[in-house]
Amino acid sequence: MKIAIIDYGAGNVKSIEFALQRLGYESKLTSDAQTIKSADRVIFPGVGEASSAMNMLKNTGLDTVIPNLKQPVLGICLGMQLMCKHCEEGDTKGLDIFDVDVIKFNTDLKVPQVGWNIIFDLKSDLFKDIEENSYMYLVHSYYVPNHKNSIASTDYGLKYSVALHKDNFYGVQFHPEKSGKIGEQILKNFILNSSN
Repeated sequence: MKIAIIDYGAGNVKSIEFALQRLGYESKLTSDAQTIKSADRVIFPGVGEASSAMNMLKNTGLDTVIPNLKQPVLGICLGMQLMCKHCEEGDTKGLDIFDVDVIKFNTDLKVPQVGWNIIFDLKSDLFKDIEENSYMYLVHSYYVPNHKNSIASTDYGLKYSVALHKDNFYGVQFHPEKSGKIGEQILKNFILNSSN
């Protein structure tokens, strides 16, 4: 099983690599298009600001590679947001894999949301053996409204989409690599149960 983690300078990737190692899988951190295209699974992480992250993708040409990948792809946090049509942060045009805009929280609650929150309305093999209302770790100021590609939700002043799935593309707003055994189970499900 060849697992590629996309390296474009906007990922907190060590924790992902360590989580995969705990599951018994090695991964390759890479920005090489051919290595990414030939991998069995691709993880698209992201931590930071949307417009600068998208510029880094464009500088490496990965903005055209990612939407055309045929194997299962998992976007995490900002990675998921960049897979959407548009992000309010930095007025950023996304990769348009998911036909939805990413918008800023407008709530009396503290923004960014930092910490543990429950996920529910679980609808995919990505959540095999995961119980409703399991806790996952989140850090973000922008969110994806619920829509047709939602496969899980959470609530932070309003109900919104915390995971997406369309064709071979998956996205999660939470950090499975920082969410203990439940997060590791989601990574394992992505590796073993995701489909093209």
